[in-house]
Amino acid sequence: MRSAALIALAVVACTPRLPPLPMPVGLMVAPPESAVRWADSSRPLENRDIRFRFLLRDEEGSYGGSGRARLALPDSIRFDLRGSLGAARASAFVLGDSAQWTEPEERVRNLVPNYPLFWAMLGIARPPPRGSAVRGFADSVTVAWQFAAGGDTVEYVRERGANPRLIAEARQNGKRIGRVETKFGPDGFPVSSRLIVPKPASRLDLTFHQHTKAAPFAPDTWLRPAPQP
Repeated sequence: MRSAALIALAVVACTPRLPPLPMPVGLMVAPPESAVRWADSSRPLENRDIRFRFLLRDEEGSYGGSGRARLALPDSIRFDLRGSLGAARASAFVLGDSAQWTEPEERVRNLVPNYPLFWAMLGIARPPPRGSAVRGFADSVTVAWQFAAGGDTVEYVRERGANPRLIAEARQNGKRIGRVETKFGPDGFPVSSRLIVPKPASRLDLTFHQHTKAAPFAPDTWLRPAPQP
């Protein structure tokens, strides 16, 4: 029990408290079509093969490894994580805002609790769900959007300038479930991303080292892998 308590305290210590989202004052009601165009503009112009390193800290401790994301336009992605020495593997096929399969399901769900947050870790925004109330803001430095559907809300802040970044936060039934901050390099592609989940406390860091144009992916890319023994 003592060791478990120490791990939990360590996770709390390494998981930063979330400050208020830097949402600008003056959001105005906006047509959903404008938000869709903005979200579409955040996607790459071609299929991408993305490689990264990851480090996850949660209540069970911490572990890291390598990862790969294969993006087929417009919104299909195969996502794979592999821990050090091949342990703690996880894979998913995500289409838009839903998973076609995850393996193993519980591990993927614990890694990323929300698919708009999942996409934001790759620097990509999702359009508002149909029927959402949409508000937006834009000036020379900042673009911000708020999509509200029932008790669920997704908010984006995209900042330009010397240190461009995308911040995304999601709430379900009014409760904040996570925030992503993705930073971009001079070429416009992500260089790092951090997902913070307040409860249960966890932090997932991605550091990107390859973001290349990809040819069409082989059909078996989208097939569920065999369950791990």
